[in-house]
Amino acid sequence: MPNEDILQTARTWAQQGKQLAIATVIETWGSSPRPRGSQLVVDASGAFTGSVSGGCVETAVITESLAVIRSGQPRILEYGVTNERAWEVGLACGGRIRIYVEPLLSH
Repeated sequence: MPNEDILQTARTWAQQGKQLAIATVIETWGSSPRPRGSQLVVDASGAFTGSVSGGCVETAVITESLAVIRSGQPRILEYGVTNERAWEVGLACGGRIRIYVEPLLSH
């Protein structure tokens, strides 16, 4: 799904009063499933649209996004083969990604 569609969905969800977080790939090294700039929007119920990786990494990012919604504090996540947790969440392809997750505050 193009980022424009993801952001439109985020706008619609925000207009419906949903609490949201948006995750954006900010850096990649080596092999990574999605390019820099890829985005994922998550609401407080765990519904999401878009993609920043795939498989178990995506699940981990959704979980972290829910924590960002609860805390209101942004986070930078990193997954890669040098990170022991990367094997747990499935990024064993030789690459590394950094993802910025921020809450989307309604006005």
